[in-house]
Amino acid sequence: MKKTLLGTTALIAAVALSAPAHASDPLKVTIGGNIVTGFYAVDADSIAGTSFQDTKVPLVARNIDIKAEGTLDNGLVAGVDAKLQLGHDWSIADALGQGNSGASFRQLFAYLEGDFGKFEIGGTDGAAYKMHYTSPWFVPGNGVDSPNILNVPIMLVRHSTFSLLATDSNKVTYFTPRFSGFQLGLSFTPTVAVASGMSSNLALGPSENGLLLAPKDQGVSNVFEAALNYAGTFGGVDVGADVFYTKGSGDYLAGDQGDPKEWGLGLNLGYSGFTLGGAYYRSEDIYGSWGAVPSQLGFDDTTWTAGLKYATGPWTVGVAYLDTDQNVNIVDMKSKNWQVGGGYNLGSGVDLGLDLQSTKFEVAGYDYDSKSVGLVLAIAF
Repeated sequence: MKKTLLGTTALIAAVALSAPAHASDPLKVTIGGNIVTGFYAVDADSIAGTSFQDTKVPLVARNIDIKAEGTLDNGLVAGVDAKLQLGHDWSIADALGQGNSGASFRQLFAYLEGDFGKFEIGGTDGAAYKMHYTSPWFVPGNGVDSPNILNVPIMLVRHSTFSLLATDSNKVTYFTPRFSGFQLGLSFTPTVAVASGMSSNLALGPSENGLLLAPKDQGVSNVFEAALNYAGTFGGVDVGADVFYTKGSGDYLAGDQGDPKEWGLGLNLGYSGFTLGGAYYRSEDIYGSWGAVPSQLGFDDTTWTAGLKYATGPWTVGVAYLDTDQNVNIVDMKSKNWQVGGGYNLGSGVDLGLDLQSTKFEVAGYDYDSKSVGLVLAIAF
């Protein structure tokens, strides 16, 4: 009798949760998150007599995800997506009073979705970022393109083919419905938040601007993004492809700094557990490895990546490569990055992985090498 009552109660609860929300009903709230950590042994070259740690415990992708969504009487789907980031390990941010304690919202936006497509408004990644395909990830929580874990002491060059010009800044985005496998996305960011004087987007994220207007001509503004991607299957081969273009206006401290721009494309092919993927990226007048600070020094960057992954049951293995050539006026900086490894799913969002990395920098005739091997633990909840 007890088992029958429990089963009936569970069935009623399941029906209630699966029923569509009405206009008078509150949106359904779900809470989840993820964390990626592990232990690495590192063999890195010294720089100007300074040696660096030979073991490392990274603590990354530490997010709490809060989502609310419901279907209204008119058929529209409304929702809020909030990503709470638990501290950080950017030591440079500590000098800015942004220590690695506490938490802040990395992304926070609202959206409406229907037959017309989807509108997003708030602090989040733009269409160019969200619609991009690249080399596959096979190590849990970490990949060679826009990695969560990179065992190098300095960030000289970019390590991503993703559009990062206006990532996480307040913006409005529209995605069309998907027609015959194709979808178009458009984003507009009035002003990009950056840490003043820094080459990294340490201050990115949702900002208020509810009562005040931001000063003009003091950073990157009026960023427009356009992206087109395709998802479909031909003869048993899964195909994903995209192309994107972003452009903004740049005025920073000393006056006109040029108009930063990015463009790129990506391709994924999947068949019988194999995924072959790659991407190409090009930018002009953007300073720094990750930043959105414009530059009048004629900076340009070319980055490409390629990789192969195989997945069967709980196992995943793969190899990937990323290459960057960044020109800073007359100084050429290059980076070559290899990753080999795999992962095993233990169940319930728990994955173990083996991560082997090799990075080589070439800057003004100077070579720097870093090699590492790590055991990764990634948990999603």
